[in-house]
Amino acid sequence: MMMKHSRLVLVLMAWIALPGAARADSLKVLTAGAFKQVLMAVLPAFEAAGHQVTVEQDTVGNLVKRVTGGEAFDLLIASPAALASTRPSGRLGGVDTDLARVGVGVAVKEGAPKPDIGTVEAFKQALLAARHVTYINPAAGGSSGIYLDGLIDKMGIGAEIRAKAVLVNGGYSAERLVSGEADIAVQQISELLPVKGVVLVGPLPREIQNYTIYSAALSADPAHHAAAQALIALLQGASGREAAAAKGMEPIDRVTPTK
Repeated sequence: MMMKHSRLVLVLMAWIALPGAARADSLKVLTAGAFKQVLMAVLPAFEAAGHQVTVEQDTVGNLVKRVTGGEAFDLLIASPAALASTRPSGRLGGVDTDLARVGVGVAVKEGAPKPDIGTVEAFKQALLAARHVTYINPAAGGSSGIYLDGLIDKMGIGAEIRAKAVLVNGGYSAERLVSGEADIAVQQISELLPVKGVVLVGPLPREIQNYTIYSAALSADPAHHAAAQALIALLQGASGREAAAAKGMEPIDRVTPTK
């Protein structure tokens, strides 16, 4: 027993002595839902290199609450505005790295007629003609829901649309199309495309389109600093850019200095 115990101790000591790259890192990544599909697309290659990753998705508003509330994490992916509002808490380190941007789109159930949304007026009429419209609950802090809530007021149809809205607190609003609870969904394109049984009608008209940038920020005290930086580099690289484009996003190259 003593000999077996000694061998076990030697094995553990040898594992601890290995350089960081040779050990499996278990990163905790908190991400906004719109960017999750891009992240999941590059993770197989990242994990094949010996890393382990835990991904948790939430609305941008809830991510800010979780991080400022003290939740442990290694990497946070959210909008620049959300990261800026989080920095005063002291929970973020380094600089914000912009990864991709995405616009808002419209989806309907597969097989259903596609409404005309080619102009602002056509989009307005499509919303008014819909039996129920589903989108992210603005109160939950989702970027697209907050934008749409303001947009329908600017278009003068706020009361009409809210009266028949099917609000979703997080995740994919287009799932309500599949269930039959709504017949038109408005959300960021990268969150419409993953839902099986729905089709993307197209992006909002250029005049009212709203792009959200998603950026990465390290924890002020990440447990796996080098691995988290490696994941950011992967997302900025060729495979990350290809994944972003495939998931309905536009890759961008920019690092935003912190104040």
